[in-house]
Amino acid sequence: MSRLSLSHVLAAVAAGLIAASGAAAQALPPPTTPSKGDVIPVFDTLGVDGKPWKLDFPRGSKTVFLFFMSSCPSCHKMIPEWNRAYERRPKDLKVVGILLDQEPPGFWGTIAIAFPVLRAPGREFLRSLNVNRVPLTLRVGEGGRVEDLTLGVVDPIRLGELFAPVK
Repeated sequence: MSRLSLSHVLAAVAAGLIAASGAAAQALPPPTTPSKGDVIPVFDTLGVDGKPWKLDFPRGSKTVFLFFMSSCPSCHKMIPEWNRAYERRPKDLKVVGILLDQEPPGFWGTIAIAFPVLRAPGREFLRSLNVNRVPLTLRVGEGGRVEDLTLGVVDPIRLGELFAPVK
């Protein structure tokens, strides 16, 4: 192969790699969780008891959201851990569970949940937050800014970081 044709081949290979990497970046699936720095808007929803709730994020506030599904075995593993963290939480930390599915009959009689549970305000709202997988533990600061999060079953030490005192 002549020097000129080898350089043409290398240039073509490099161009192909660049094009492939660009196509791969465009083909990435949407995020499955919110990201640090994202903003959760103020929203209204209902508790599982049917009472209305307004969730806002005033100055100096911290809120931990516990996103789960009644049909999720990993969520069932997290509920006792969330209960313990909720019982030990600082009193100025707001904690709410967000149920993403319709619970089956008898669910509340079979599983003890210590924290308040609200119904998700809808699929479009969850999609706008990139809440696509559970269990998701999400710490939000004033103005609704996401400060920290973890997806999946979490050990008690990591959970303690998410439930840390408000500073």
